[in-house]
Amino acid sequence: NDNNNDVGGKVYLLLQLDPFAFHMFRKENGGEIVGPIVSVGTQQLMHFEIRRPKHSDDPTEDEERRLEEEPPADTTKDNKHGDKEIVGYWEDGLAIYADGTREEKPVEDEEEMEHRKLLEAQSPDLDKEGMWEEKFGQFTDTKPHGPMSVGMDVIFGKSQHLFGLPEHASSLQLLTTHGDGSHYRDPYRLYNLDVFEYELDETMALYGEVPLVVSQSEEFGTAGVFWFNPTETFVDVEEVNGDKKELRTHWMSESGVIDIFLLPGSNPQSLYQQYAHLTGRVALPPMFSLGFHQCRWNYKDERDVYNVHGKFEEYDYPYDVLWLDIEHTDGKRYFTWDNKLFPNPVEMQDKLASQGRRMVTIVDPHIKRDNNYYIHKQATSEGLYIKDNTGKKDFDGWCWPGSSSYLDFTSERVRSWWANQFSYKKYKGSTPNLYTWNDMNEPSVFNGPEVSMQKDLLNLDGIEHREWHNLYGLLFQRATSEGLVQRNLPDQNDRPFVLSRSFFASSQKYGAIWTGDNESKWSHLAIAAPMLLSMNVAALSFVGADVGGFFGNTDAELMTRWMQAGAYQPFFRGHAHHDAKRREPWMFGEETLERLRKAAMARYALTPFWYTVFHEASVTGMPVMRAMWMQYPQISQLYSTDDQYLIGSDLLVKPVTAAGVTQSNVLFPTSDNWYDVDTMKQMSSSPSDAAKVTSLSVKSGIDKIPVYQRGGSIIPRKLRLRRSTRMMTHDPYTLYIALDKKLCASGSLYMDDEHTFDHERQGIHATANFDMKVDYDDDGSISFIRNVVEFGLGLTSEGSSIVASVDKSMEPSSRMIERIVVMGTPLSPSAVVMDINGKETSLEFEFGSSSNVLIIRKPNLSALENWNISIYFG
Repeated sequence: NDNNNDVGGKVYLLLQLDPFAFHMFRKENGGEIVGPIVSVGTQQLMHFEIRRPKHSDDPTEDEERRLEEEPPADTTKDNKHGDKEIVGYWEDGLAIYADGTREEKPVEDEEEMEHRKLLEAQSPDLDKEGMWEEKFGQFTDTKPHGPMSVGMDVIFGKSQHLFGLPEHASSLQLLTTHGDGSHYRDPYRLYNLDVFEYELDETMALYGEVPLVVSQSEEFGTAGVFWFNPTETFVDVEEVNGDKKELRTHWMSESGVIDIFLLPGSNPQSLYQQYAHLTGRVALPPMFSLGFHQCRWNYKDERDVYNVHGKFEEYDYPYDVLWLDIEHTDGKRYFTWDNKLFPNPVEMQDKLASQGRRMVTIVDPHIKRDNNYYIHKQATSEGLYIKDNTGKKDFDGWCWPGSSSYLDFTSERVRSWWANQFSYKKYKGSTPNLYTWNDMNEPSVFNGPEVSMQKDLLNLDGIEHREWHNLYGLLFQRATSEGLVQRNLPDQNDRPFVLSRSFFASSQKYGAIWTGDNESKWSHLAIAAPMLLSMNVAALSFVGADVGGFFGNTDAELMTRWMQAGAYQPFFRGHAHHDAKRREPWMFGEETLERLRKAAMARYALTPFWYTVFHEASVTGMPVMRAMWMQYPQISQLYSTDDQYLIGSDLLVKPVTAAGVTQSNVLFPTSDNWYDVDTMKQMSSSPSDAAKVTSLSVKSGIDKIPVYQRGGSIIPRKLRLRRSTRMMTHDPYTLYIALDKKLCASGSLYMDDEHTFDHERQGIHATANFDMKVDYDDDGSISFIRNVVEFGLGLTSEGSSIVASVDKSMEPSSRMIERIVVMGTPLSPSAVVMDINGKETSLEFEFGSSSNVLIIRKPNLSALENWNISIYFG
């Protein structure tokens, strides 16, 4: 590879034929060839089982017998239920009986346990059980093609730190699963499932998966492997090669082919540019979706909605979106409304929109089997449903509506049909201010194996579910996102917003993801950051964990800490189960309300910064929420750190995740200096120049979340308290400048209309590039702050400013700067002078000698104009 743009040097692949293996080397810019950074197949664990029909004297008879013996999935009576009539299933997969009782969770008896252990101990060559037919509880997987697994071993050279493989409720760093002293006894499992009350510090499968592993080492830098296989996959992590202590991953997939992509790096920026070429970049979200979202299962009716909205108004608490869960529908029929509870949905949406708010309704992939329901009637008549294992009948499973069928989103025809259902004419009661939540899309089937689909179900092309299981949630979200784009009227050009629970590689292109049904416990708050960082390793940037936890009840302290943490995660939503006590911000008393409001206000002040970082991600592929090693890849002491992180490159966040905490230890890279965002004071540096990291104990009482701005950065904020991002559109900016050790800083502010595709389709956007340098020597040097604007192709400029803009929000007068705050200024200036097109004006300023903070007030400058401010000392 002679293209040095992404890699920083040539990449060489050494192919070995006997035994088959290959190694990736990298030629650094200095000319040295390093590696192998990745070695594939050297442990001879490659395997590829050939599909074949089950041997029989009469194959036709054998196939007919297989189909006849398959038990129906929706049987209402079997031995384990006795004579009780099943009337439904719950999300944990257990039956609900007509007498009001529920099925008890089965406990494996000793005989079954011994039998399972015996099978695990056998050689694979001796274990014939399950090769052609496999039992899972009451379900039988017919496995018509027999065993079809593929596998491969991958070694990451001189690496002790691997990351990726979301989604698991475990540490950011992938820990060993095999070998002496391994942390886990089971491999990481990648199989999208609706997991009821998931466990922590486990390798168990959760709602989504991305088969990507990224290695970071001091010697070989950054490298990655993407295993492109959407079937059920297990990944073992093991320490190998003796003194080298390298890490081996062993990939094992149930079916498919070996399709493996090597990402040479050599640093995080290069690797994520490479991965973006492969799977796509994050879509730039509309600004409102970066605000606070208020959700509950369920807001009962329109009166409840108006009451909650009114309380937010009354208490001056900013929020952007109010959500409705499944109970807003007519009997769990999606694209409908309960006419008694929500008789005027358009009026409801319009009222909230008049005060700058949007709404979200839930739309799931399971369709109620009701011949009077227009969605089901049309899907049935057009043949859009997934089939049973005969390919002749529509699959019938159980979910929230009861008996349900599932649309086949692997079909482009079905995705197109689904997208059309979001048109305003078809989705009655929807408006341009209504967006969508995709849940239960693993897919969840309450009466299915592991609360999902049988693997031998067939899509419309006759391909088994096992082959595409992990793609289902991605394709569902994609179709929904396309629907929200297609619904745009001729005078609309709005971007979509879709939240999904399930995901796969490239989900970043279609919307946001959340971590599912967490609990109101400190342990779930603590695991949120590692889980979200792991998802960002896989380039899923628009992610969040529900504030307060979904299951259970939270107290004031936990709610405060969760709101503080949530304000610094990309997707910011509060949510709760219907059995949980109401937990809107005002439910915890005035003192807690003040703390929660403060956290939310900090989020809203930073929305210009969040938007700019998301734009960066949409261009470069770099994650929004970054593990410390992503920004400091040469500091090995930070590789395992997952209780603090960076937003972009410039904000360091250390959430408080335990009760009663008043002090927190924060790791600061000493190559940069750091400023407390509240006090604006510089943090102490390491006493040793050789130390790459210094650990400081900082105050973190209940009113404080430790957040720090990196020296050398410029961050834009909007400080006027508004109740939504829409109300903030024309508000002025304050620039926070944090000087580095050389008394310099730089940063940018990305601007567009914040809600349409005009930035892509018409080039209507601009980026303000700020920089500052302080020089106070006696040689007459002048310090400066300046702005140089890059205009999109759709904006014409004359000299330093825009001549005309289609959108008023992109007029210079709508992008004013009202204040500039400079942290780390060494002494007080004697004068501050602004220069625009040769016209000089003196500016007001004040300087705090104890804090070394310079504040320049009312410069009356536009972020959409070029300008220069000169600062004189002495």
